[in-house]
Amino acid sequence: MVAAAQSGDLAAFNQLVSNHEQRVYNLAYRMLNDAEAAADATQDAFFQAYRALSQYRGGSFKSWLLRIASNICYDRLRSRNRRPTTSLDEMIEEAEKVGGADLGLLEDHQSDPVDFATRRELARELAQALQSLPDEQRIVVILSDVQGMSYDEIVYITGASLGTVKSRISRGRLKIREYLNKSKELLPGDLRQ
Repeated sequence: MVAAAQSGDLAAFNQLVSNHEQRVYNLAYRMLNDAEAAADATQDAFFQAYRALSQYRGGSFKSWLLRIASNICYDRLRSRNRRPTTSLDEMIEEAEKVGGADLGLLEDHQSDPVDFATRRELARELAQALQSLPDEQRIVVILSDVQGMSYDEIVYITGASLGTVKSRISRGRLKIREYLNKSKELLPGDLRQ
């Protein structure tokens, strides 16, 4: 399909977009913590990928595409940090809107309301913990633990060395654990320390 898209087949490229858009959006959303910014970054990533398709030389197309998306997100985060406009209240409100569904916690309408409320609060805390990480740690934790990518893919996407990727994942997980330990009552019994 990539070869067809490189040859100018727009339908093949549209199929590539369809196959990868959710993964790219999820990465952008978790990096930017803003649905509109994530949608814009996703669109920009596919636009850049289309323009650079002739430069793609093989390997994992998914990794190549996520590298483009992560670079766009880094650029937007740097720009946002120079001109911050999002309040903490807006970030918390956005985390509450996505609730458990965004973090892969499915609603169980059969469970009791207390369990549901606890899972939803845990999802909100987890989203906030993820947003509290420095950008370099957040991207590798997202790629590893949310997207399920291998270390090699993360190395390719981020351009960091394998040791750096492993270190950032480890530090990011530790910070998330420390953040969540502040709300131990929300954690399942086997995760409380």
